[in-house]
Amino acid sequence: MKSFSRLDMDLKDSFEQVPVEIFSSAEEGSRSVALEVAGLIRARQEEGRGCVLGLATGSTPKLLYAELVRMHRQEGLSFRNVVTFNLDEYYPIAPDALQSYNRFMREQFFDQVDLPAANIHIPDGTVPKDRIKEYCETYEEEIEKSGGIDLQILGIGNNGHIGFNEPGSHLNSRTRLIALDNSTRLANAYEFANLAQVPRLAITAGIQTILKAKRIILLAWGSHKAPVIRRAVEKHSTEQVPASLLQQHGDVRFVLDDQAAADLTRNKSPWLTGECVWTSRMIRKAVCTLALEVKKPILMLTDNDYNDHGLSDLLVQFGSAYDINLLVFNGMKDSITGWPGGKPNVQIPNHPERSEPATKRVLIFSPHPDDDIISMGGTFIRLVEQGHEVHIAYQTSGNIAVTDEFVLRFIDFAVGFDEIFGIDKSRASMILENAKTSIRSKTSSDLDTPEIRAIKGLIRRCEAKATCRYVGVRDENIHFQNLPFYETGAVEKNPAGDQDIRITMDLIRKIRPHQIYAAADLADPHGTHKVCLDIIFEALRRLEGESFMKDCWLWLYRGAWQEWDIYDIEMAIPMSPDQVVQKRNGIFIHQSQKDGVVFQGSDSREFWQRAEERNAGTADLYDRLGLPKYAALEAFVRHPLPLP
Repeated sequence: MKSFSRLDMDLKDSFEQVPVEIFSSAEEGSRSVALEVAGLIRARQEEGRGCVLGLATGSTPKLLYAELVRMHRQEGLSFRNVVTFNLDEYYPIAPDALQSYNRFMREQFFDQVDLPAANIHIPDGTVPKDRIKEYCETYEEEIEKSGGIDLQILGIGNNGHIGFNEPGSHLNSRTRLIALDNSTRLANAYEFANLAQVPRLAITAGIQTILKAKRIILLAWGSHKAPVIRRAVEKHSTEQVPASLLQQHGDVRFVLDDQAAADLTRNKSPWLTGECVWTSRMIRKAVCTLALEVKKPILMLTDNDYNDHGLSDLLVQFGSAYDINLLVFNGMKDSITGWPGGKPNVQIPNHPERSEPATKRVLIFSPHPDDDIISMGGTFIRLVEQGHEVHIAYQTSGNIAVTDEFVLRFIDFAVGFDEIFGIDKSRASMILENAKTSIRSKTSSDLDTPEIRAIKGLIRRCEAKATCRYVGVRDENIHFQNLPFYETGAVEKNPAGDQDIRITMDLIRKIRPHQIYAAADLADPHGTHKVCLDIIFEALRRLEGESFMKDCWLWLYRGAWQEWDIYDIEMAIPMSPDQVVQKRNGIFIHQSQKDGVVFQGSDSREFWQRAEERNAGTADLYDRLGLPKYAALEAFVRHPLPLP
């Protein structure tokens, strides 16, 4: 139930059932919440009272914990009066396992502040199963003894779970052992070697336990959370979307970044919530949304369609549906081109790219060693075929995305090669044998040794080089950057540093590209794409004054996790059925990523399947809007330079 009156609301949030606060970035949102947490702690300290926090795990609250740690170190924020209760933990799992939430909390927060160990409560993933019920009851009693949770921090799963309360969890549920939904296991598989190792059970605080908190803040970052945020915020409260049950709390707030808030009506269809600023992008967005909703091609939309769907303002501005339709249709049509580097010696007024220079220097940044072929393989191939000087920069080694089983296969081959040809045992053979021993003795709390990471990186490097040769890129145009931020051996990476930026600057300065392609897939579940994009952005900012930059255009592509909204696409590269197969064969070269995706998120399909279905889906949307029908389309958005 809402804790605010309709009189307090702006019309823009008239569809929302809970208060929502939107920030431009996860960093900004996390800082705001950290200030609130710190304010509560300090207020209780002045009163001589303790402060009880309910805490969440996963990638969502990392920035919040980092900011609280900073405030402790730099501003003297003390946690000595704080008592914490974590929401959940996998079951069964050892507390020092790499994927344990107990270990996560120690590394991200507890070990870096002055919080007394006796005040920390995290569900125990080692409790014997016949004692679980008793243990969970005791956990509830400990919360009650502490005086109840003053502020509960939550994240949200793609299926709407809070804590590990999966869809169907009862409103009156308390702390208990629960079976994890398969979609949750898939989404969390990136933390484990493979899906089979993801626990099927977890201990979680219940919905009732959460709702007993005096205040609740739910955090959500990224476009992959946008659909479920809309269901939780704007739709009816239902146990099938556990986060929507928060609507029944008297003091709850959702804190989102722009991407997580993208599907809220205030952003997705702002013309329904009051006055709308009709930019060219907003007009295209409204018309495409209308056409898809009423299932008509753009040129078939009528005045009545506009009037019946809250778009009468456009009729007032343009005079008739015909004029609006033609404007948007022509803009969409102009985005389609078979010449991603520009069509040479032909002046096409509204073509997405310049015709000159006819032969361009092109730099494609690929965060992992396969994003180039997966995300823009058709465009990649066409740029080479059309004679452009194409360079590929593989930003990271991608070594954590190779299974131990795949490494053992290559080690057996390498050692067997020596034996078959009678080659004396070398230092390399000893390294391989040691690596094999390390893999076989590795426990859940162990990281790969540097030797194993090097072997995994070499496997991916060889696959990437083979893909480039398949496309036709010369060896000297293949650049393995191996950015240092990535090389931790764990899913958790270091922040981008000056060395990462300088490596990127040096390559851009060396190539002096007319086109840069960069991955802007911010739904990547372990965040590498975002870090890689931020590094490119910072490198371009620092290079702004160099002469070649005035001729450089930046094109952004999306990866395996999502596609651009249809109305944002500025360049769409068509593929024939044969070209789709050609791209598929290029993806198949990455055998270490075949037949089982290590970091698959909530999607069980292999990368080639995702790519094909996404590209076919984009082509289908163009077709439904009345534009030419293709087998597939790869989509790009041009990012303005210089960067702010």
